Amino acid sequence: MAADRYFEPAPESINTDEFRKVVTSRRSVRKFTDTPIPAAVLEDCLDMAMLAPNSSNLQQWHFYLVQSPEKKQKLVTACLDQNAARTAAELIVIVASTGSWREHARMTLEQWPQPVIPPIVQQYYGRLAPFYYGIGPWGTLGLLKQGIARVSGLFKPVPRGPFNQAEMRLWAAKSVALAAENLMLALRAHGFDSCPMEGFDEVRVRRLLDLPKDAFVVMVLAAGERARDGVYYPRLRFDRARFVHRV
Repeated sequence: MAADRYFEPAPESINTDEFRKVVTSRRSVRKFTDTPIPAAVLEDCLDMAMLAPNSSNLQQWHFYLVQSPEKKQKLVTACLDQNAARTAAELIVIVASTGSWREHARMTLEQWPQPVIPPIVQQYYGRLAPFYYGIGPWGTLGLLKQGIARVSGLFKPVPRGPFNQAEMRLWAAKSVALAAENLMLALRAHGFDSCPMEGFDEVRVRRLLDLPKDAFVVMVLAAGERARDGVYYPRLRFDRARFVHRV
C-alpha cells in the first residue's frame, strides 16, 4: 500500500451477540405507548441513518419529522388511520430525491475532508457523475446513453442505467431504503421500536409536506415505545434455502 494512501482501520471488536439482539428484536410494531422518544435519542438515530451506504455517496434521502399536532393528525389520516400511525410518538416521512445528485456532487468537491482532492474524485464528481445521472431535456441524454450501452454491451460489461426518470426513482429508492433500515435498527438499539408503512395516500402526503417535483415518499415510519400488545403475531420467515442460492 502506498504510504500516502488513506487507511481507516476497522474496530478491533464488536459484540456480535448484542448486534444480533438488535436485529432479531426489531419487529414492525403496530401499537405504541405514550412514552416520548427523547430528542437526543432521535437525533442520534437520524445521524446513524445518514451513515448508510448510498450510490456514489450522493445521499438521496430526506427525513421529514412531522411533529406539529395539526400536520401529524393529517398525516395519520393520510396513513389510513393505522394504529401504528395513531399511537406513534414520532412520524417520520422518508423521502427520496432524484434531483439532488447534481448539487450533492458539487458539495462533495467543496467539502472533501482532505486538503487535496484526489484527481479520480475530481474527475468523477466533476465530469462523470453528470454523464451517469443526467437524463437531459425530454430524456434525450438518457436515450443516447441507452443506445451507447446497447452497442458497447455487445463487447464488454457496461452500466445499464439509469436512463430515464423511472430508473432514477429506483436508483434513489435503493439508497434511501438502506438509510431507513439503519434508522429502524438505531431506534431498536436505543430501546424504541418502529413500523415502516407503505399504506398511505402519497398525494396527500406530498401535499402536506409540499414536496418538490423530483421527490417521492419511500415510506412513512412510525416510531415509539412498544406497547405490550404492539406486536400482533409471531414472526414468520420462510426457509432460508428458498432464498439463499450458491452458484
